[in-house]
Amino acid sequence: MSYVTGLRCRECGHAVEVAAVHACEFCFGPLEVAYDYDAMRGAVTREGIAEGPPTLWRYADLLPQLPGTTADDRVDLGAGVTPLVAAPRLGAALGLSDLWLKNDSANPTHSFKDRVVSVALTAARRLGFDTAACASTGNLAQSVAAHAAAAGMRAVVVVPADLERAKVVATAVYGPTLVAVKGTYDEVNRLCGEAAGEYGWAFVNVNVRPYYAEGSKTIGYEIAEQLGWRLPDHVVAPMASGAMLVKIDKAFGELVDLELVADTPWRISGAQASGCAPIATAHRGGADTIRPVVPDTIAKSLAIGDPADGYYALDAVRRTGGAMDDVSDAEIVDAIALLARTEGIFTETAGGVTVGVLRKLVAQGRIEPDERTVAVISGHGLKTLDALGNAYGPTTTITPTLDEFAAAVRLQER
Repeated sequence: MSYVTGLRCRECGHAVEVAAVHACEFCFGPLEVAYDYDAMRGAVTREGIAEGPPTLWRYADLLPQLPGTTADDRVDLGAGVTPLVAAPRLGAALGLSDLWLKNDSANPTHSFKDRVVSVALTAARRLGFDTAACASTGNLAQSVAAHAAAAGMRAVVVVPADLERAKVVATAVYGPTLVAVKGTYDEVNRLCGEAAGEYGWAFVNVNVRPYYAEGSKTIGYEIAEQLGWRLPDHVVAPMASGAMLVKIDKAFGELVDLELVADTPWRISGAQASGCAPIATAHRGGADTIRPVVPDTIAKSLAIGDPADGYYALDAVRRTGGAMDDVSDAEIVDAIALLARTEGIFTETAGGVTVGVLRKLVAQGRIEPDERTVAVISGHGLKTLDALGNAYGPTTTITPTLDEFAAAVRLQER
């Protein structure tokens, strides 16, 4: 059933009916979905969740499933319930005894964006839209195009013109209207904000953003369920807009409030690339205001210079006693390789940011060696091969003779 009661402003608390709107008409603050938690308490149970599908929709009662929505109405490619794997070899390399990886590269289009898009397009269809649109740095573009294709919806995707070719091809293959803009993601996003007022489309990260953002809560729900309905001590998540981190924190709070997990403390920390680190910079300086930047980083999926949820990410990290830091392009590439050779997981640059910052926070003593720590790996490395340049390739090239093969093997063993 639906427990959605409407939308509510995150700043002034003004209530709004369910609609495709993202900003408060009184204070212009961001809107988020409001739920009847009193009705949910006792009605939403671990057993009921376990009986649900092996996708993020097992948590349907905790999501913005609008009134009247049925299971058949969901735009569902099977996202969610991605692996939470112990990472002892990476943990040993970093000095952590209880490290886990939430591997969201296992989603249908190989990034966590499948979670938010599945929720957003399900809400959009219920609201009567037949076209899904988005501004994207790549992963969202692919996910919107794929989900719209499966749902029989038109897709309009707007991306920066310098986006990685792999992400462009992986989006275009689904047949959307794909528009490349000569500008930064923030300029692309502003254009889509203007277009949302001109066209009768569901812009997933503009006018249906309140529903879209809630999809990231399922990362937190799954971490808790996969740990035997226990909260971790610490989570490290990548930050672009900051919404993922904020929603993981919200998910843990909801689980405690609904008595689905014990009320144990958790800390949440954020990771950014040095070439686009407005939230981490504000945190480092003790500021409450996020100063926009012009992105210059290989981590294009995190290249949002004016993060919409930056203030709320700062609040979540400070309130829980977490931390923030950033890493250079060279540190990102090194962290990608470290994860691959220790745990056999190939991550995109955003995952390299997470692992790189995780390493820094451990070295700085801001993550205790015995904390149960979860690092969120948000996308697959095949999306960002260009970022690795020519750093990786054959150990050597030989002619087809056993002698040369033996010499090549001996070279590798040294």
